[in-house]
Amino acid sequence: METIRLHAEQEFETELKALLEEDKYPKPPNWVLSPWAVLKYLMGTKLEDGTEITPKYIGNSRLIEIAIATLATDRALLLMGLPGTAKTWVSEHLSAAISGDSTLLVQGTAGTAEDAIRYGWNYAELLAKGPSDKALVNSPVMTAMREGKLVRVEELTRIPADVQDTLITILSEKVLPIPELGSEIQAAKGFNLIATANDRDQGVNDLSAALQRRFNTVVLPLPSSIEEEVQIVKQRVYSIGKSLEIPTTGMAVEEIRRLVTIFRELRSGQTEDGKLRIKSPSSTLSSAEAISVMTNGLSLSTHFGDGQLNATDVAGGLIGAVIKDPSQDKPIFQEYLETVVKERKHWSDMYRACKDIL
Repeated sequence: METIRLHAEQEFETELKALLEEDKYPKPPNWVLSPWAVLKYLMGTKLEDGTEITPKYIGNSRLIEIAIATLATDRALLLMGLPGTAKTWVSEHLSAAISGDSTLLVQGTAGTAEDAIRYGWNYAELLAKGPSDKALVNSPVMTAMREGKLVRVEELTRIPADVQDTLITILSEKVLPIPELGSEIQAAKGFNLIATANDRDQGVNDLSAALQRRFNTVVLPLPSSIEEEVQIVKQRVYSIGKSLEIPTTGMAVEEIRRLVTIFRELRSGQTEDGKLRIKSPSSTLSSAEAISVMTNGLSLSTHFGDGQLNATDVAGGLIGAVIKDPSQDKPIFQEYLETVVKERKHWSDMYRACKDIL
Protein backbone atom coordinates (compact mmCIF):
# COMPACT_ATOMS: atom_id res chain seq x y z
CA MET A 1 0.00 0.00 0.00
CA GLU A 2 1.33 3.41 -0.97
CA THR A 3 1.25 6.00 1.81
CA ILE A 4 0.57 9.72 1.48
CA ARG A 5 3.54 10.70 3.59
CA LEU A 6 6.63 8.73 4.56
CA HIS A 7 8.40 9.19 7.86
CA ALA A 8 11.62 11.20 7.59
CA GLU A 9 13.83 8.13 8.08
CA GLN A 10 11.98 6.41 5.22
CA GLU A 11 11.86 9.32 2.78
CA PHE A 12 15.53 10.20 3.27
CA GLU A 13 16.84 6.68 3.87
CA THR A 14 19.45 6.96 1.11
CA GLU A 15 20.87 10.18 2.54
CA LEU A 16 21.01 8.78 6.07
CA LYS A 17 22.82 5.64 4.89
CA ALA A 18 25.33 7.70 2.90
CA LEU A 19 26.03 9.88 5.93
CA LEU A 20 26.43 6.82 8.15
CA GLU A 21 29.06 5.36 5.80
CA GLU A 22 31.04 8.60 5.78
CA ASP A 23 30.58 9.38 9.48
CA LYS A 24 33.91 8.98 11.28
CA TYR A 25 33.18 11.25 14.23
CA PRO A 26 32.42 10.15 17.83
CA LYS A 27 28.78 9.44 18.63
CA PRO A 28 26.97 9.88 21.95
CA PRO A 29 25.55 6.62 23.36
CA ASN A 30 22.81 5.07 21.22
CA TRP A 31 23.04 7.75 18.49
CA VAL A 32 22.87 6.48 14.92
CA LEU A 33 24.85 9.44 13.57
CA SER A 34 27.39 11.74 15.19
CA PRO A 35 26.49 15.36 15.92
CA TRP A 36 28.62 16.32 12.88
CA ALA A 37 26.58 14.08 10.58
CA VAL A 38 23.26 15.16 12.12
CA LEU A 39 24.15 18.79 11.34
CA LYS A 40 25.06 17.91 7.75
CA TYR A 41 21.76 16.06 7.39
CA LEU A 42 19.75 19.04 8.64
CA MET A 43 21.65 21.79 6.83
CA GLY A 44 22.59 19.92 3.64
CA THR A 45 25.97 19.17 2.05
CA LYS A 46 27.66 17.17 -0.69
CA LEU A 47 29.50 14.05 0.47
CA GLU A 48 32.81 12.78 -0.87
CA ASP A 49 31.05 10.00 -2.80
CA GLY A 50 28.94 12.62 -4.59
CA THR A 51 25.73 12.05 -2.62
CA GLU A 52 23.73 15.25 -2.33
CA ILE A 53 22.29 15.79 1.15
CA THR A 54 19.32 18.12 0.75
CA PRO A 55 18.85 20.84 3.39
CA LYS A 56 15.99 20.11 5.77
CA TYR A 57 16.30 23.46 7.54
CA ILE A 58 17.12 26.70 5.75
CA GLY A 59 18.35 29.28 8.21
CA ASN A 60 20.97 29.90 10.87
CA SER A 61 23.05 26.73 11.32
CA ARG A 62 24.08 27.85 14.80
CA LEU A 63 20.53 27.27 16.05
CA ILE A 64 20.66 23.68 14.82
CA GLU A 65 24.10 23.20 16.37
CA ILE A 66 22.72 24.34 19.73
CA ALA A 67 19.73 21.98 19.39
CA ILE A 68 21.96 19.00 18.55
CA ALA A 69 24.41 19.78 21.35
CA THR A 70 21.51 20.02 23.82
CA LEU A 71 20.26 16.57 22.87
CA ALA A 72 23.74 15.15 23.55
CA THR A 73 23.39 16.29 27.18
CA ASP A 74 20.84 15.43 29.88
CA ARG A 75 18.80 18.55 29.08
CA ALA A 76 15.61 18.28 27.02
CA LEU A 77 15.11 20.54 24.00
CA LEU A 78 12.24 23.00 23.56
CA LEU A 79 11.77 24.44 20.07
CA MET A 80 9.83 27.69 20.26
CA GLY A 81 8.58 29.95 17.48
CA LEU A 82 5.68 31.36 15.54
CA PRO A 83 3.46 28.96 13.59
CA GLY A 84 5.18 27.76 10.43
CA THR A 85 8.79 28.20 11.57
CA ALA A 86 9.55 24.48 10.99
CA LYS A 87 9.52 23.40 14.64
CA THR A 88 7.81 20.07 13.95
CA TRP A 89 9.83 19.57 10.77
CA VAL A 90 13.12 20.08 12.62
CA SER A 91 12.11 17.85 15.54
CA GLU A 92 11.14 15.04 13.17
CA HIS A 93 14.42 15.18 11.27
CA LEU A 94 16.49 15.42 14.45
CA SER A 95 14.78 12.26 15.70
CA ALA A 96 15.29 10.48 12.38
CA ALA A 97 19.01 11.30 12.26
CA ILE A 98 19.78 10.67 15.94
CA SER A 99 17.55 7.69 16.78
CA GLY A 100 16.66 6.41 13.32
CA ASP A 101 13.02 6.65 14.44
CA SER A 102 10.79 9.74 14.32
CA THR A 103 7.57 7.92 15.18
CA LEU A 104 7.73 8.21 18.99
CA LEU A 105 5.33 11.14 19.22
CA VAL A 106 2.91 12.63 21.72
CA GLN A 107 0.58 15.14 20.07
CA GLY A 108 -0.34 17.79 22.61
CA THR A 109 -3.95 18.96 22.78
CA ALA A 110 -6.29 20.29 25.45
CA GLY A 111 -7.52 16.70 25.86
CA THR A 112 -4.13 15.00 26.22
CA ALA A 113 -4.30 12.72 29.25
CA GLU A 114 -1.56 11.68 31.64
CA ASP A 115 -1.40 8.14 30.26
CA ALA A 116 -0.36 9.54 26.86
CA ILE A 117 2.90 10.55 28.53
CA ARG A 118 3.28 7.91 31.29
CA TYR A 119 1.60 4.60 30.39
CA GLY A 120 -1.80 3.01 30.00
CA TRP A 121 -3.39 -0.34 30.71
CA ASN A 122 -4.87 -3.18 28.71
CA TYR A 123 -8.08 -3.29 30.73
CA ALA A 124 -9.08 -6.79 29.66
CA GLU A 125 -5.74 -8.09 30.93
CA LEU A 126 -5.91 -5.84 33.98
CA LEU A 127 -9.36 -7.09 35.02
CA ALA A 128 -8.48 -10.72 34.38
CA LYS A 129 -5.08 -10.89 36.08
CA GLY A 130 -4.51 -7.58 37.84
CA PRO A 131 -1.61 -5.17 37.33
CA SER A 132 1.31 -6.80 35.53
CA ASP A 133 3.97 -6.01 32.93
CA LYS A 134 1.80 -7.78 30.37
CA ALA A 135 -1.14 -5.48 31.11
CA LEU A 136 1.01 -2.37 30.79
CA VAL A 137 0.62 -0.30 27.58
CA ASN A 138 3.75 1.66 26.80
CA SER A 139 3.46 5.34 25.92
CA PRO A 140 5.88 6.80 23.35
CA VAL A 141 7.82 8.33 26.27
CA MET A 142 8.14 4.97 28.02
CA THR A 143 9.24 3.27 24.80
CA ALA A 144 11.88 5.95 24.23
CA MET A 145 13.15 5.51 27.80
CA ARG A 146 13.39 1.74 27.43
CA GLU A 147 15.15 1.89 24.05
CA GLY A 148 17.33 4.96 24.55
CA LYS A 149 15.71 7.02 21.80
CA LEU A 150 14.32 10.50 21.29
CA VAL A 151 10.64 11.17 21.89
CA ARG A 152 8.77 14.18 20.50
CA VAL A 153 6.04 16.14 22.32
CA GLU A 154 4.22 18.49 19.96
CA GLU A 155 2.44 21.65 21.15
CA LEU A 156 3.53 21.24 24.75
CA THR A 157 1.73 24.42 25.88
CA ARG A 158 -1.60 23.01 24.76
CA ILE A 159 -1.35 20.17 27.27
CA PRO A 160 -3.06 20.79 30.64
CA ALA A 161 -0.68 21.93 33.38
CA ASP A 162 -1.10 18.86 35.59
CA VAL A 163 -0.27 16.59 32.65
CA GLN A 164 2.70 18.76 31.64
CA ASP A 165 4.16 18.34 35.11
CA THR A 166 4.25 14.57 34.60
CA LEU A 167 7.41 15.28 32.63
CA ILE A 168 9.27 16.85 35.57
CA THR A 169 10.33 13.56 37.18
CA ILE A 170 11.09 12.02 33.80
CA LEU A 171 13.32 14.91 32.73
CA SER A 172 15.05 15.54 36.05
CA GLU A 173 15.50 12.00 37.42
CA LYS A 174 15.33 10.11 34.09
CA VAL A 175 12.94 7.72 35.80
CA LEU A 176 9.30 6.81 35.21
CA PRO A 177 7.73 5.34 38.39
CA ILE A 178 5.08 2.60 38.05
CA PRO A 179 3.52 2.57 41.54
CA GLU A 180 0.94 -0.09 40.59
CA LEU A 181 3.78 -2.57 40.04
CA GLY A 182 6.12 -1.19 42.67
CA SER A 183 8.73 -0.65 39.97
CA GLU A 184 10.13 1.99 37.67
CA ILE A 185 11.59 2.48 34.23
CA GLN A 186 15.09 3.92 34.21
CA ALA A 187 15.97 5.71 30.97
CA ALA A 188 18.57 4.00 28.80
CA LYS A 189 21.46 6.09 27.50
CA GLY A 190 20.44 8.04 24.43
CA PHE A 191 17.00 8.95 25.77
CA ASN A 192 15.95 12.55 25.47
CA LEU A 193 12.90 14.63 24.64
CA ILE A 194 12.17 17.28 22.02
CA ALA A 195 9.14 19.48 22.67
CA THR A 196 7.66 22.19 20.45
CA ALA A 197 5.61 25.20 21.51
CA ASN A 198 3.96 28.07 19.71
CA ASP A 199 4.99 31.42 21.17
CA ARG A 200 2.12 33.33 19.54
CA ASP A 201 -0.77 31.12 20.61
CA GLN A 202 0.28 30.25 24.14
CA GLY A 203 -2.24 27.45 24.19
CA VAL A 204 -4.11 26.11 27.19
CA ASN A 205 -1.35 26.51 29.77
CA ASP A 206 2.03 28.16 29.99
CA LEU A 207 4.87 25.99 31.26
CA SER A 208 5.55 26.01 34.97
CA ALA A 209 8.90 27.44 36.08
CA ALA A 210 9.87 23.97 37.31
CA LEU A 211 9.28 22.46 33.88
CA GLN A 212 10.91 25.33 32.00
CA ARG A 213 14.13 24.72 33.94
CA ARG A 214 14.29 21.18 32.53
CA PHE A 215 14.52 22.47 28.95
CA ASN A 216 17.09 24.26 26.88
CA THR A 217 15.04 26.56 24.62
CA VAL A 218 15.88 27.31 21.00
CA VAL A 219 13.73 29.91 19.24
CA LEU A 220 13.30 29.27 15.52
CA PRO A 221 12.72 32.63 13.77
CA LEU A 222 10.80 33.45 10.63
CA PRO A 223 12.97 33.43 7.48
CA SER A 224 15.20 36.51 7.56
CA SER A 225 15.21 37.20 3.81
CA ILE A 226 12.80 36.79 0.93
CA GLU A 227 15.32 34.56 -0.88
CA GLU A 228 15.46 32.22 2.11
CA GLU A 229 11.68 32.01 2.35
CA VAL A 230 11.26 31.45 -1.41
CA GLN A 231 13.75 28.58 -1.22
CA ILE A 232 11.90 27.03 1.74
CA VAL A 233 8.52 27.21 -0.02
CA LYS A 234 9.90 25.94 -3.32
CA GLN A 235 11.65 22.97 -1.74
CA ARG A 236 8.67 21.88 0.34
CA VAL A 237 6.13 22.31 -2.47
CA TYR A 238 8.24 20.15 -4.77
CA SER A 239 8.49 17.50 -2.05
CA ILE A 240 4.75 17.54 -1.27
CA GLY A 241 3.86 17.58 -4.97
CA LYS A 242 5.99 14.49 -5.51
CA SER A 243 4.38 12.58 -2.63
CA LEU A 244 0.85 13.52 -3.77
CA GLU A 245 1.70 12.88 -7.44
CA ILE A 246 0.82 16.45 -8.40
CA PRO A 247 3.01 17.65 -11.31
CA THR A 248 5.24 20.57 -10.31
CA THR A 249 6.60 21.34 -13.78
CA GLY A 250 4.09 24.16 -14.23
CA MET A 251 5.13 25.94 -11.04
CA ALA A 252 7.09 29.14 -11.70
CA VAL A 253 9.47 30.52 -9.09
CA GLU A 254 8.08 33.97 -9.94
CA GLU A 255 4.68 32.97 -8.55
CA ILE A 256 6.29 31.71 -5.34
CA ARG A 257 8.22 34.96 -5.01
CA ARG A 258 5.07 37.02 -5.51
CA LEU A 259 3.13 35.03 -2.92
CA VAL A 260 6.00 35.20 -0.41
CA THR A 261 6.28 38.96 -1.01
CA ILE A 262 2.57 39.42 -0.21
CA PHE A 263 2.88 37.32 2.96
CA ARG A 264 6.01 39.12 4.16
CA GLU A 265 4.55 42.58 3.56
CA LEU A 266 1.26 41.84 5.31
CA ARG A 267 3.14 40.13 8.13
CA SER A 268 5.59 42.99 8.71
CA GLY A 269 3.13 45.84 8.13
CA GLN A 270 5.16 47.52 5.40
CA THR A 271 6.16 47.01 1.77
CA GLU A 272 9.47 45.31 1.01
CA ASP A 273 11.09 48.60 0.04
CA GLY A 274 9.96 50.12 3.36
CA LYS A 275 8.27 53.08 1.65
CA LEU A 276 4.67 52.31 2.59
CA ARG A 277 3.14 51.31 5.90
CA ILE A 278 0.22 48.88 5.67
CA LYS A 279 -2.11 47.18 8.14
CA SER A 280 -1.49 43.58 9.18
CA PRO A 281 -4.30 41.01 9.32
CA SER A 282 -4.91 38.69 12.26
CA SER A 283 -3.58 35.65 10.37
CA THR A 284 0.00 34.45 10.90
CA LEU A 285 0.91 34.16 7.18
CA SER A 286 3.80 31.79 7.84
CA SER A 287 5.96 29.89 5.38
CA ALA A 288 3.84 26.82 6.14
CA GLU A 289 0.72 28.64 4.95
CA ALA A 290 2.54 29.80 1.80
CA ILE A 291 3.44 26.17 1.11
CA SER A 292 -0.22 25.20 1.54
CA VAL A 293 -1.40 27.97 -0.82
CA MET A 294 1.09 26.94 -3.51
CA THR A 295 0.25 23.25 -3.18
CA ASN A 296 -3.47 24.01 -3.49
CA GLY A 297 -2.76 26.21 -6.52
CA LEU A 298 -0.83 23.41 -8.19
CA SER A 299 -3.74 21.04 -7.62
CA LEU A 300 -6.15 23.55 -9.17
CA SER A 301 -3.95 24.13 -12.22
CA THR A 302 -3.46 20.37 -12.71
CA HIS A 303 -7.09 19.31 -12.41
CA PHE A 304 -9.01 22.39 -13.55
CA GLY A 305 -6.49 24.39 -15.58
CA ASP A 306 -3.79 23.99 -18.20
CA GLY A 307 -1.12 22.73 -15.81
CA GLN A 308 0.65 26.11 -15.67
CA LEU A 309 0.27 27.77 -12.29
CA ASN A 310 -1.11 31.31 -12.60
CA ALA A 311 -2.60 34.05 -10.44
CA THR A 312 -6.13 32.62 -10.68
CA ASP A 313 -4.92 29.32 -9.21
CA VAL A 314 -3.13 31.06 -6.33
CA ALA A 315 -5.75 33.72 -5.49
CA GLY A 316 -8.30 31.45 -3.80
CA GLY A 317 -5.81 29.93 -1.38
CA LEU A 318 -4.19 33.32 -0.80
CA ILE A 319 -7.45 34.95 0.25
CA GLY A 320 -8.32 32.01 2.50
CA ALA A 321 -4.93 32.28 4.20
CA VAL A 322 -5.14 36.05 4.75
CA ILE A 323 -8.79 36.44 5.71
CA LYS A 324 -9.36 34.45 8.90
CA ASP A 325 -11.66 37.03 10.50
CA PRO A 326 -13.84 38.47 7.68
CA SER A 327 -14.90 41.58 9.58
CA GLN A 328 -11.33 42.53 10.48
CA ASP A 329 -9.13 41.02 7.77
CA LYS A 330 -11.18 41.59 4.61
CA PRO A 331 -10.98 45.43 4.70
CA ILE A 332 -7.25 45.20 5.39
CA PHE A 333 -6.65 42.94 2.40
CA GLN A 334 -8.87 45.05 0.15
CA GLU A 335 -6.86 48.13 1.08
CA TYR A 336 -3.62 46.25 0.38
CA LEU A 337 -4.92 45.24 -3.05
CA GLU A 338 -5.79 48.83 -3.96
CA THR A 339 -2.70 50.56 -2.57
CA VAL A 340 0.01 47.97 -3.31
CA VAL A 341 -0.97 45.15 -5.67
CA LYS A 342 -2.88 47.34 -8.14
CA GLU A 343 0.05 49.76 -8.46
CA ARG A 344 2.70 47.12 -9.15
CA LYS A 345 3.91 46.48 -12.64
CA HIS A 346 3.04 42.99 -13.94
CA TRP A 347 0.76 42.32 -10.95
CA SER A 348 -2.51 43.18 -12.68
CA ASP A 349 -3.39 39.50 -13.08
CA MET A 350 -3.12 38.94 -9.33
CA TYR A 351 -5.17 42.06 -8.63
CA ARG A 352 -7.98 40.92 -10.97
CA ALA A 353 -7.93 37.33 -9.69
CA CYS A 354 -8.30 38.45 -6.07
CA LYS A 355 -10.98 41.04 -6.87
CA ASP A 356 -13.03 38.40 -8.72
CA ILE A 357 -13.19 36.26 -5.55
CA LEU A 358 -13.65 38.99 -2.92
